[in-house]
Amino acid sequence: LVLAGCGGNKPAETPAEKDVVVGFIYVGPIGDGGYTYAHNEGRLYLEEQLGVKTLYKENVAEEDQEVMNAVADMIDQGATVVFATSFGHMDGLEKASKEYPEVAFMHCSGFKMTENMGNYFGRMYQARYLSGIVAGLKTETNNIGYVGAFEIPEVVRGLNAFTLGVKSVNPEAVVNFKTTQTWYDPATEKEAAKALLDAGADVIAQHQDTAGPQQAAEEAGAFSIGYNTDMKAAAPGAYMTAPIWNWGPYYVTQVQAVIDGTWKAESYWGGMVDEIVALAPLTELAPAEAADLIEAAKAKIISGETDVFVGPINDNQGNLKVAEGQKLTDEEMLSMDWYVEGVKK
Repeated sequence: LVLAGCGGNKPAETPAEKDVVVGFIYVGPIGDGGYTYAHNEGRLYLEEQLGVKTLYKENVAEEDQEVMNAVADMIDQGATVVFATSFGHMDGLEKASKEYPEVAFMHCSGFKMTENMGNYFGRMYQARYLSGIVAGLKTETNNIGYVGAFEIPEVVRGLNAFTLGVKSVNPEAVVNFKTTQTWYDPATEKEAAKALLDAGADVIAQHQDTAGPQQAAEEAGAFSIGYNTDMKAAAPGAYMTAPIWNWGPYYVTQVQAVIDGTWKAESYWGGMVDEIVALAPLTELAPAEAADLIEAAKAKIISGETDVFVGPINDNQGNLKVAEGQKLTDEEMLSMDWYVEGVKK
């Protein structure tokens, strides 16, 4: 992976490889089949590639003291590197990084940094755009449902990218958005999807940690777009594809840097070109014409010829937000709080 550094922070001390213990703080259980499962697959890949010892703690609440307690417990067990994997872990990890300056900390999806705490994420909006192409071609009612956790920039950005993908092949379609106010709650996620299906959606997409929305779609005889991992096994009668994470190579790169004594806190936002994000293989339920359109769009994004948020783009109130030929900056994408044309909520 090509890492985008920011800042000349002091490298961590060089440990012997056998002394490196890596801790992972998860917001949900590794059996969620989605978000936490994907991070845990990355942890296992790290163990396999570097032979380091790893620790993990599931279901760590997005509360500062809970995060700090998890960090302290891992450090007591010898951790010299700690990854926290949920946006709400950010403030607690920041406090812990100042308390333990000798430990290398990395936070997923946030924006704060200290001398020994970096942040990392992927440009999932690129893969979400591709998945929107699938949904836009598949819908027959032009009513697509999208179950999201919270109205934060990460979720809004993904919803907008998905909707732009939908509109690129089906200008008449709309995407109805419903939030659950939770990352992990299979029952609540499923109920939100049911409400969207009852309102006429024939395709369900999601920004949630489990396959609950996929299962709701299958039970209703509708179709679905997953998230985080390939969810075909969870809803084989509905699932068409999913934007997915591949955390393992990034974890290896960072821990190897700690081992080599070259690690420093930085901000990383990789894309499809780095393979940290991707679109899972299309199933037989996906529209036949989707594959070629996806490959063409993917090639243009990876080459840099274009990207997702290139104008003209209107918001869902009819206001021009991105002028023709202009492209949103990373800062604008990371703080996105408006919805593109086609989103209904």
